[in-house]
Amino acid sequence: MTLEEFRNSAREGQPPASTPALVALWHDARGDWERAHQAAQDLETKEGAWIHAYLHRKEGDIANAGYWYRRAGKPECAGSLEAEWTSIATALLAT
Repeated sequence: MTLEEFRNSAREGQPPASTPALVALWHDARGDWERAHQAAQDLETKEGAWIHAYLHRKEGDIANAGYWYRRAGKPECAGSLEAEWTSIATALLAT
């Protein structure tokens, strides 16, 4: 699946058959922060921690985001939320 196809799938009613991490991002793309957060919280992977960090940054909870960036082994993001979402999605789609 391409990034464009993944973005377009957020306009549909069901997430694409993909990894739980991508499903978390899919819910965020649809504006459902709660479901995205729950999905990320259920992932005990570095990818899940990265998504969790992004979501807390989006929420404005920078201290909590910092904790999750450290767990993900990623530097704290200073770019736009859209750019970070794209980076995460691109990395996940490449695996």
